[in-house]
Amino acid sequence: MTIRFGVIGAGRIGKVHARSIAANPKARLAYIADALPKAAQDLASQHGAKVASVDEIMKAADVDAVLIGSPTGFHAEQIQAASKAGKAIMCEKPVSLSVEMIRETLKVVAANKSILMIGFNRRFDPNFAEVESRIRRGDIGAIEMVTVISRDPAPPPAEYVKGSGGLFRDMMIHDFDIARFLMGEEFVVVNALGAALVDPAIGAAGDVDTAAVQMQTQSGRIAVITNSRRATYGYDQRLEVHGSKGMIHAKNVHNTTVEVLNQGGYQADPIQHFFLERYSAAYANELNAFIAAVESGNRDPRPNGFDGLQAQKLADAATESWKTGKPVKVQ
Repeated sequence: MTIRFGVIGAGRIGKVHARSIAANPKARLAYIADALPKAAQDLASQHGAKVASVDEIMKAADVDAVLIGSPTGFHAEQIQAASKAGKAIMCEKPVSLSVEMIRETLKVVAANKSILMIGFNRRFDPNFAEVESRIRRGDIGAIEMVTVISRDPAPPPAEYVKGSGGLFRDMMIHDFDIARFLMGEEFVVVNALGAALVDPAIGAAGDVDTAAVQMQTQSGRIAVITNSRRATYGYDQRLEVHGSKGMIHAKNVHNTTVEVLNQGGYQADPIQHFFLERYSAAYANELNAFIAAVESGNRDPRPNGFDGLQAQKLADAATESWKTGKPVKVQ
């Protein structure tokens, strides 16, 4: 069975997904849609696909699945349109910057019994997935604390920040999801700190570029997340889980495994520079999981719409906590 895809969005993330689809033997990239005709044509030509409008993709009989990589503000309406059109849906995070809009969108998905998967690709990183697997088999006993570190090599333009929803909703939302994935329990309170220490223009735009969040579950288990928009040494992606019987962690991925030890010290190659390199396997694994859900008719692939909702609630709570300076309870 070959799953025929229509991709909405020919920007950076759309290119990542188009490449993954084109390389997958169980998938075929049929159409590309983008608000910029040249971007759509360039990407379509690269992979032997056709250019179409969003509406044409929704109506196309030769499209089984829609992959949504458009700007965040379009996600919810495009999920709803694809659901009503009977397409399977894979959508980049977040579903929406509005929790209420996410709820309404999930009602449409449920009413149409659609397959919906949300693009929290880090769950499919081989290293992070292995950490979760070993936690579930009891290697470190009962979880007590989860620590997630995520630092970008450089900040985005301040203009991007203005429409992103802010660091907690745009960047840290991945870490909220991975913390839930590892903890296996919902968080009920969030306490956040933030500052603009990297780029004053980000602060002027009403956002932060440096942040730390503490979260706690009803049973008392704790998660700590730290984010920065600057890491001079590359794309810093680490996590650690401490339990009653031990600790498990995942380190950064380096360009090579080569190390040099001499009188000058201990040297290793730099860590991978950005998400395109660091999470290339995760995007391929994510697509395989989605295709498997479509093939089997599994209407609840993980991460699902509920995972998107919960991550957004944590992002909203963190934003509120940062602004008010007070802990925020999560429903």
